[in-house]
Amino acid sequence: MPDVRSVTAGFWVGTGSRDEDSPLSGASHFLEHLLFKGTASRSAREIAEAVDAVGGDLNAFTTKEFTAFYVRVLSDALDLGLDILCDIISAPAFRPDEVEAERQVILEEILLREDEPADLVHEVLCDALFPDHPLGREVLGLEETVKAMETGAIRDFFAHHYRPANMVFAAAGDLDHDQVVAGLVERLGEGAGGAAPERERPSRPPRSIAVVRRQTEQAHVAIGLPAPDRHAPQRWALAVLNHALGGGLSSRLFQEIRERRGLAYSVYSYRTAYDDTGALVVYAGTSPERAAEVVDLIGIELSRMAETGLTPRELSVARGHLRGDLALSLEDSAARMSRIGRSLLLHSEVLAVEEIAARIESVTLDQVGEIAGAVLGAPRTLAVVGPFDQSDFT
Repeated sequence: MPDVRSVTAGFWVGTGSRDEDSPLSGASHFLEHLLFKGTASRSAREIAEAVDAVGGDLNAFTTKEFTAFYVRVLSDALDLGLDILCDIISAPAFRPDEVEAERQVILEEILLREDEPADLVHEVLCDALFPDHPLGREVLGLEETVKAMETGAIRDFFAHHYRPANMVFAAAGDLDHDQVVAGLVERLGEGAGGAAPERERPSRPPRSIAVVRRQTEQAHVAIGLPAPDRHAPQRWALAVLNHALGGGLSSRLFQEIRERRGLAYSVYSYRTAYDDTGALVVYAGTSPERAAEVVDLIGIELSRMAETGLTPRELSVARGHLRGDLALSLEDSAARMSRIGRSLLLHSEVLAVEEIAARIESVTLDQVGEIAGAVLGAPRTLAVVGPFDQSDFT
């Protein structure tokens, strides 16, 4: 990207919370924190000061199937960025005092999650969609597992999963490809080894309802339906369907529930795709006395779309939005780095932007109608966080 002044570079590790044994629930997220706490040659403060001194940004995030570590710096500070990234990904110190300090930070983060019902409802839904399966677990882990996790177990988890064959490096911005590759080889060598984790597909049927009682001012409602995995050819049609359902300002749910009836400030849908399964989710936050009405309205719209699919106009608007959103994301080096890193890690290829746009444009009304019938017509799972009991929705 010769017209920008920044570079964003990151390591993508193909291990997330679904790859943890039950006693290690939260290990991937714990590692996300610990890798910034210092290496054999740098303290946590030295890492932070070095990045701050060049106006950079160093961060990470953990998902259910991967963990990412990235740095964004001005292009003339790329060498520093590579030094720090390669250091933390290859030689974390795991000093006992730093592990204990970060353990407390994570326990506070878990408590914070409990105080955010708009976030909690999605975790409650996930647990109901994938009962007794790692995909249903909270990425942060449980309070009891985080408290009990020993430094040696975390170190062993790192040594097993953070290996070259389970990692991707991606970079975008004002850079030279060959120079970046040479810089990586210089810092890391040409090591091999490791493998992507073996995974077991969810087998138990979803629960139909899950309610967590909280004395909240709003009721937080999420409805989930099983959907294709991220490799399925129907994923392009599902993306179009999702936008028309609740993915944009012109979507049916936004127009009906917020604009026409004024029942919610926030109402939207999204799709989640994993290696071997997926889900389509609708969320709404509304007053407790209107919660049942909002749930009914969502159900009516899901049934209507399952039966009739989209109109030609909705198809055109959704395809145009997806193409435009893709093009706009290319203007940012961090977004480009994320696109190529995620694509290579999860799909083993990076499709050209033109190819993605062509696949979106090729989606037909019949294809959307088929996926609408299959997904929206399936049994639904309802999750609610608010001043309710389960009997209020049965």
